[in-house]
Amino acid sequence: MIPTIYIPDDSGALALGADKVAKTIQAELKARGKEARIVRNGSRGAYFLEPMVEVQTEKGRIAYGPVKPSDVKSMFDAGLLTGGYHKRWLGAPDKIPFFAKQTRLTFARCGVIDPLSLDAYRMNGGLAGLKKAVAMAPADIVKTVTDSGLRGRGGAGFPTGIKWNTVLNAAGERKYIVCNADEGDSATFADRMIMEGDPFVLIEGMTIAGVATGATKGFVYIRSEYPHAIDKMRRAIDIARKGGVLGATVLGSPNAFDMEVRVGAGAYVCGEETSLLNSLEGKRGVVRAKPPLPAIQGLFGKPTVINNVISLASVPIILDKGAEFYKDFGMGRSRGTIPIQIAGNVKHGGLFETAFGLTLGEIVDDIGGGTATGRPVKAVQVGGPLGAYFPRTLFDTPFDYEAFAAKDGLIGHAGITVFDDSADMLKMARFAMEFCAIESCGKCTPCRIGSTRGVETIDKLAAGIEPAKQIELVTDLCNTMKFGSLCALGGFTPYPVMSAINHFPDDFRPSPIAEAAE
Repeated sequence: MIPTIYIPDDSGALALGADKVAKTIQAELKARGKEARIVRNGSRGAYFLEPMVEVQTEKGRIAYGPVKPSDVKSMFDAGLLTGGYHKRWLGAPDKIPFFAKQTRLTFARCGVIDPLSLDAYRMNGGLAGLKKAVAMAPADIVKTVTDSGLRGRGGAGFPTGIKWNTVLNAAGERKYIVCNADEGDSATFADRMIMEGDPFVLIEGMTIAGVATGATKGFVYIRSEYPHAIDKMRRAIDIARKGGVLGATVLGSPNAFDMEVRVGAGAYVCGEETSLLNSLEGKRGVVRAKPPLPAIQGLFGKPTVINNVISLASVPIILDKGAEFYKDFGMGRSRGTIPIQIAGNVKHGGLFETAFGLTLGEIVDDIGGGTATGRPVKAVQVGGPLGAYFPRTLFDTPFDYEAFAAKDGLIGHAGITVFDDSADMLKMARFAMEFCAIESCGKCTPCRIGSTRGVETIDKLAAGIEPAKQIELVTDLCNTMKFGSLCALGGFTPYPVMSAINHFPDDFRPSPIAEAAE
């Protein structure tokens, strides 16, 4: 048996030196006259262990990590090809605590298979959902997705089935499926991991959406900062088309569906669905007023489903295993699993897929291992740059859409950024306003002007100029932005600003030096 060595070519692993490790392993094989098959898989998501090299042995897969090129020679000396013990030895990947605690549904194949092998995808449960879907009535597919409780994983948490049902019942000679892969939030990388590590699951999910709603064309809108994901998705679409998954007869059925990749130009606001549609049409990425909803008048004025990558990638297992299977995971109205992305000043950063319901404290302390610096955790921002800052007193909050909303927070795309006690929350509040000012499309006054005035006001606060007056003004600005902005960019910027002010008031008090100067 020729050994198989798995070396990730996921962007995160590449940034940590995976290509150098792969070249060193290839050179060592040649020097020793050994033969092995090298598969460039995606990452399993434990970035603190990347590059993580795995070898298929008679006893199963054995992992090593984090591997440096300088480790390779001694790993071969220790019997790498048969899973021999070495200081980088981690054992069976699914027994590593970070993975053993997870419930992997959407990410079941990510980091396990060759991302561009349709055969490997099939052998590991792929296309089972689509096979069932093409034999079902469209309304029954939509009902299955609705009954599963799947909600938009891009941040809004809107029930996916309701959106699909609206498009199914909308009149239109042409309908579209648009995948929002403009993953621009800080501490988010789940979309990228799926596209680089298991692109066929996204293709399958989009195709099911097309069959369910009568759409025959799909677009994956990917941010330009993801060149590896763009390349993987384009290659996977070509393979799927040649394999009969896409085209005039999906899996030999009467259903037609095809898709293509479109690349964004780097605007954060194009993560908002109507701005994204304008960009897809070749227009400036500016927010549209609603109504009409995209489900009624979306891309090129036609009924359009717009879903996030994870929402669509979660659909195949729902169709395969059934609505009740998926709905059995989670809590309250938050059903299924959520890929939590743990980043920032944290010991064990990475992607952790689990059912809704873990507390924030369990995620940060138990799974994340606390801060990388070893200092106390001061704040955790959940939901990207527009998410609220939670102090330790709120660490008992369960990871659930409604539970976070009740504490004036939001889950968003489930990105978590950890800060230790050296963080200055006044500076973080200023950053939120500055970020909004830079990224605003400029269409609505509360976002365009409110964020600019917000930066100026926080600067006065930092300088100790009438602090009580400045806090009152910032609070009023946030209220106007929250309820007056056309989209979530201006509407959600108040979350980080006001949470920083409310939970960390000491950081907003003038320093003794400033008070003395006054």
